[in-house]
Amino acid sequence: MPTIFKKDIDPRCAYCAKGKDLARGDIGCVHKGVVKAHFSCRKFVYDPLRRVPPKPVRLGKKYTDKDFEI
Repeated sequence: MPTIFKKDIDPRCAYCAKGKDLARGDIGCVHKGVVKAHFSCRKFVYDPLRRVPPKPVRLGKKYTDKDFEI
């Protein structure tokens, strides 16, 4: 299952529904004011649309169609 849909994610203000992005990686929180993106509080509400999943791992070898023939 993709990591964006996991239920046991670490809470962070960067992807909280109650936060708004500000300059320099700061978040404007409704409850705590201006905080860092990695901060979290008890009022955290997960918003999956604000979370950016990690980039997929690239394969080191260049595969061709011949590699997948039986």
